[in-house]
Amino acid sequence: MQTPREILAGLWTSAGGDPGALEAVTLTGEEPQLPSSFRVAAAAQIVIAAAAMAAAQIWRLRSGQSQQIAVDMRHAVIECRSERYLRVDGKPPPPAWDAIAGIYNTRDQRFVRLHTNFPHHRAAVCNVLNCKPERENVQAALMQWDGEAFETTAYAAGGVVAMMRSHEEWSDLPHAKAVATLPTISIEKIGEAAPKPWPAGNRPLAGLRVLDLSRVIAGPVAGRTLAVHGADVLLISGPELPAIPWLTIDTGRGKLSSFVELKTDQGRGVLRELLAQADILSQGYRPRALEALGFSPQDAARINPGIIYVSLSAYGHAGPWAERRGFDSLVQTATGFNHAEGQAAGVEGPKELPAQMLDHATGYLMAFGAMMAKARQSREGGSWHVRVSLAQTGSWLWNLGRMADGFKAEDLKGDAVSPFVEEVASGFGSLRAIRHSAVLSKTPAFWSRPAMPLGSHPPQWPARD
Repeated sequence: MQTPREILAGLWTSAGGDPGALEAVTLTGEEPQLPSSFRVAAAAQIVIAAAAMAAAQIWRLRSGQSQQIAVDMRHAVIECRSERYLRVDGKPPPPAWDAIAGIYNTRDQRFVRLHTNFPHHRAAVCNVLNCKPERENVQAALMQWDGEAFETTAYAAGGVVAMMRSHEEWSDLPHAKAVATLPTISIEKIGEAAPKPWPAGNRPLAGLRVLDLSRVIAGPVAGRTLAVHGADVLLISGPELPAIPWLTIDTGRGKLSSFVELKTDQGRGVLRELLAQADILSQGYRPRALEALGFSPQDAARINPGIIYVSLSAYGHAGPWAERRGFDSLVQTATGFNHAEGQAAGVEGPKELPAQMLDHATGYLMAFGAMMAKARQSREGGSWHVRVSLAQTGSWLWNLGRMADGFKAEDLKGDAVSPFVEEVASGFGSLRAIRHSAVLSKTPAFWSRPAMPLGSHPPQWPARD
C-alpha cells in the first residue's frame, strides 16, 4: 500500500500542485486510529493536508513567503468526527438520527437504509410504504417490497434510501462504471475572465468572499475550512429549510449566516448581488436545483466573470444516478462500504465506517479544489468549475487499500480526544470543539468568527481592508 505521503503527492499533483511543495509537509501518526478495515485515518490526514497545502500556496502567491505544514493523523481523524465531540455548555449531542432512520430487511432478504432526518424525506418514505412513521410499521411494510424496487420507487417519490450492495454489485452497475471514469476532483475552466488581484490581508484567504449554499456535513465542512484560513464565508440558508442544529453549530464556526429566500424574485436578486461580489460559490443543492433558479455554473460565470463555482453531489455528475439525492450513510451502503465492513468485522449485515468519512473527506476536497482553482484564476484568469461527489471520494478511499488488522484499534474518546479540544464562545453558548488539525508555521489556522444561529447576519459582505 502507498504511504500517506505518497497518496498526498498523487492528490496534490493531480490538481496541478508543484511537487516541490511537498517538502514543506510533515505527516505524523500511524494507522489504524479507528476500528475499520479502511484507511479512514490516513484519508483524513491526507485531505486536510492537501487543503492546508493549497492555502500555503495561495499565501506564497500573495506574500512571496513559504511555510511549513504539519498534520497529525490522530488529530485529523478526530476532526473528521468533530460533530461527535462537540459540547454546548457541557452538554453532549442529542440523538443523531430520526426514529425510523436506519437499516431494514426486505422481502428478498436484502438490507435497505433509510435517511429520514428531514421531515419531507420521512414523509416520502412513509407515503411509498403507506405506513405510520414507526419502526415496526416500516419494517412490516418493507416485507412487501424487494430491495431494489423499493430503492427505485422511493427515490422517484422524493425519498433518500439505499439498498446495501457488495462492492462487486456496485461496480457492475452502469452508474459505477460512469463514476469510475471521473477524477477524484474535477477542475474545469468554464469561461473567460481577467485574473483577479488578491485583496489586502495577512492570512491566505483574507478578503476572499465565499458564498456557502450547503447543509449537513460535506459542503459546510468546505466552508468551515475556507474560513479557518481567513475567508469571509457567508452561509446562505432559508427560514423554511430544514436543518440539523448540532451540525449547524459545529460547521458554523468562522462563518456569517444569512437567510435568503431563493423562491422569491427578491431573494434571487439579493443572491445575484452577493454573487456579483463573491470569489467562490460553494453549493450542495440537489443537481439542477440551482440551475432552475438561475444560478448554474454558466449563469454564475456571466454574473461574475472569474468566479470559482464548487459543486457537490452524492453520486457524481455522470451516469444514470447523477441526479439522485444522497447522504454519506446512503452512499456507504450503496457502494459496498457497509457490506465490506460487516464482513471484515464478522457481523451479519451492514456495518458503518467509524466516521462519516465520505462527507468529511469530500468537504476538505471541496475546499482544496476551490483554493487550487482560485490560485489558477489568479495566474491564468478564467472562471472555473470544481466538481466533487461522495461517490468519487468513496472510490478514492476504497482504492487506498484495506487493513487486515484495522479492527484491533480501539475507538477514540476521552483522554485521546482532549488534547485537540478548544473552548470558544458562540451564539449558542460555550463550545468545546475540535480545533483545526493543520498547523501552518506562518499563517496559523483559526476561526475568527463564532458559530451563530442561522440567519443571524444581514445578507451583505463585510468591508474589505
